[in-house]
Amino acid sequence: MSRAAIETKPDENAAPPCEADAAQSVDTLHLGLTLRSLYEDSIDRQPIPDCQIDLILRLRSKERALRRAN
Repeated sequence: MSRAAIETKPDENAAPPCEADAAQSVDTLHLGLTLRSLYEDSIDRQPIPDCQIDLILRLRSKERALRRAN
């Protein structure tokens, strides 16, 4: 069975959808769009601090070492 088929398989124990679920999904969508717009306007345009770049480079080198070991 493919991974896509497993992920899209409905949960047999899940409760049937109701109006509250629809309202929640709309609220979640609104929240997500609001957070994305705030992120794009503030954090996204700032440069990455040097300390975070160092962490990213160390993580990258460890991942490469793990791949080479396997």
